[in-house]
Amino acid sequence: MKIYTKTGDKGQTSLIGGTRVAKHHLRIESYGTVDELNSYIGLIRDQDIAKKHKDLLKEVQDRLFTIGASLAADPEKSKMKIPDLHVVDIEILENEIDRMDGELPALRHFILPGGSNAVSFCHIARCVCRRAERLAVHLGEDSFVEEKVVMYLNRLSDYLFTLARKIGNEQQIAENEWIPRV
Repeated sequence: MKIYTKTGDKGQTSLIGGTRVAKHHLRIESYGTVDELNSYIGLIRDQDIAKKHKDLLKEVQDRLFTIGASLAADPEKSKMKIPDLHVVDIEILENEIDRMDGELPALRHFILPGGSNAVSFCHIARCVCRRAERLAVHLGEDSFVEEKVVMYLNRLSDYLFTLARKIGNEQQIAENEWIPRV
């Protein structure tokens, strides 16, 4: 299999199912942003963090490939069997958020991103995840988007925020609390 095909040289690409669309099509932006998010998740995994975090993040990366495949498929033409998300995938994130949150000090202020590379990368991934969620919601206004895709992305951004706090706590890094000027 060749890496380059030259079929996109005129600004179009194919969805799963064969439909050709512009590379700036909202569906392409949606799964491209999920791919960007997946790369940031890999960057978090490359940091000096606990193995349990790395293991769950690898599972998240797998789910993001599933989401990418779902978003890359033409909902009206694709006959290809695509992996799907399950409610338990969302529940895993919720359970981990609850577990980490129970081990953290109560959140009393907004938190400014930063403190260490690992914490900052979590915040960047959180922001990219929110953008992926917004794009998926926008795409869903005119085309089919599996409901669990939006739910998973929503929960994942919450997980990434909580993970940033947890990693900072484990590394004994004080949170950057935002205290507004008044």
